[in-house]
Amino acid sequence: MRTVVHLSDLHFGRVDAALLTPLVERVRGVAPDVVVVSGDLTQRARCTEFEQARDFLERLPRPRIVVPGNHDVPLYNVVDRFLRPLAKFRRIVEPDLNPSFVDDEIAVLGVNSARSFVVKDGRINPAQIAGLRETLYGLAPHIVKVVVTHHPFDVQSGGGDGDLIGRAAQAMQMFAQCRVDLLLAGHVHLSHSADSGERYALAGYAALIVSAGTATSTRGRGESNSFNVLHIEAPRVDVQRYEWRAASRSFERADSRIFERSEAGWQVAAALPA
Repeated sequence: MRTVVHLSDLHFGRVDAALLTPLVERVRGVAPDVVVVSGDLTQRARCTEFEQARDFLERLPRPRIVVPGNHDVPLYNVVDRFLRPLAKFRRIVEPDLNPSFVDDEIAVLGVNSARSFVVKDGRINPAQIAGLRETLYGLAPHIVKVVVTHHPFDVQSGGGDGDLIGRAAQAMQMFAQCRVDLLLAGHVHLSHSADSGERYALAGYAALIVSAGTATSTRGRGESNSFNVLHIEAPRVDVQRYEWRAASRSFERADSRIFERSEAGWQVAAALPA
């Protein structure tokens, strides 16, 4: 079994500082095999914000897979936005925009979906799809395959489809060929987990799509600050959501949904309250 902590949308520059140490303590207590951070480390891509994000990340266990989000691209500095959009991210936080972690049970592959020519949207491009395909084809069949982006492949029912990652359909075709198991993302500040077959009709294939809420930002969308813990042991994934509880001043497990893969896709085998 592998345990993955999934954080997203930290937004340094707009964080609730009271959450930082309790979050670090909870993540350390989980003892993850890998920590995933799916983008938007900063609010306005300022050096000080990246430095604060880096210092926070250094308090978390390694290995870590960290990808940028649209907020990590400068908004008002036009020169930086179009000529060196992720230079600060690469210099201060993570030089590799497509990081990876692979062991004998799991492969976690990060993909940069942030783009200069849009304000909040993102996409995966053909070169990235081809690169992922090459890496995925090289993995042993028993390896659980996880792809991490900032922009999601699915949102809650009634959510805005405009938040979905661009070229999702093309990427999903490749994921079906390579049998990708899980897709992790953030962006919308709302927790969500679902079988991809609800949105993408691909015969004989479905991935489990999991989005994390915002772990530390004050920019909530009606959901408490939260993060996910995934216990992965194929063909079963236990998606646990931890949320901030002001009364105890700690992150506590709010719920758990255990998904099990079958020929019909990913089904909820159990849904457990805290």
